[in-house]
Amino acid sequence: MIGIAILGSTGTIGVNTLDVIAREPGRYRVTALTANKNVDALFEQCRTWRPPLAVMVDTAAAKRLSQALRAEGIATEVLVGTEGLCDVARHPETHYVMAGIVGAAGLLPNLAAARAGKRVMLANKESLVMSGQLFMDAVRLSGAELLPIDSEHNAVFQCMPTGFSRGLNEVGVTRILLTASGGPFRTRELTELEHVTPDQACAHPKWVMGRKISVDSATMMNKGLEIIEACWLFGTTQERVEVVVHPQSVIHSMVEYVDGSVLAQLGNPDMRTPIAFALAWPERMASGVATLNLFDIRKLEFEEPDPRRFPSLRLAREALTAGGTAAAILNAANEEAVSAFLANEIRFPRIAAVVEETLDKIDSSAATDLDIVLDADRRAREHALGIVRRQSSR
Repeated sequence: MIGIAILGSTGTIGVNTLDVIAREPGRYRVTALTANKNVDALFEQCRTWRPPLAVMVDTAAAKRLSQALRAEGIATEVLVGTEGLCDVARHPETHYVMAGIVGAAGLLPNLAAARAGKRVMLANKESLVMSGQLFMDAVRLSGAELLPIDSEHNAVFQCMPTGFSRGLNEVGVTRILLTASGGPFRTRELTELEHVTPDQACAHPKWVMGRKISVDSATMMNKGLEIIEACWLFGTTQERVEVVVHPQSVIHSMVEYVDGSVLAQLGNPDMRTPIAFALAWPERMASGVATLNLFDIRKLEFEEPDPRRFPSLRLAREALTAGGTAAAILNAANEEAVSAFLANEIRFPRIAAVVEETLDKIDSSAATDLDIVLDADRRAREHALGIVRRQSSR
């Protein structure tokens, strides 16, 4: 049986992964489940799946989970913190790692999985945004398999020809077209964005996601991060990666070829499709996703993203151009700005403003090792938090 560690098992990606593997009894074995602080949810998952290992990032939560499992007679061993995450990611009984932790918190365990030669099913775009070259080097040196779970990159992967790692020119690919729904504020008057609430920003019109990712979709920073991720995954430059607003969220992304062909991957907006693809690759397996009915959809629309509405796209491209640790700075500032918005400390348009000021003030340097990346992340967070505190005190 294939051993799977699910990092972030209580989140959307983790829950959907468990749903998919439940459809293939006898094929997969859960070796580890992990969460940050959600003891109740992780306890229920452990009771159902009986993994040998579980991880709680929060120390107090780990103690509570361990006590609850012992009281129930469940033999799952509970590990703690980031080191616990790294331990289960590189564990010898783990063959596949579902990298579902949101944000920079996923970098170290994902890198541990890559260095250990696992199949890394990457739903955490920040790992490549922060440490692209270091991460890809780890994959290459260890012989790990890197399969994207983000619906856009998974779609691109499905539309790419065999051997694309030799270079896109070698296989006749001219462009990657990343689709974007446009989020909940695609048609909202710009003057109204000053007054939107966190709940409104998290009400995605098509996808069910966590709050941080939902806000990133509303600002389209998620698409900016995906541009950076696509460059690393597919060995290309940002000039070959274009964002297309597609409100129906039926076409998940496209690949254009030198002969004029454009291949697209279509499906209902459900993360179980890319999850099932990565689990079974190079085969296919049932995911539980409903069949796409084109007659119900009737039309597919495409728009250019509005640069005034979505300044985050420009900021991501500027960070990619700057290179080095600039993308890590971008990501860290965005995480802190989104957190502040969700806590009602800043208004929605200030998210991009905090990121831009942080990028302007924190110098980028060559990302030659992980310590440099993590230091850039720390400095960017401190600066972004300083901006938020100044605004909150007014």
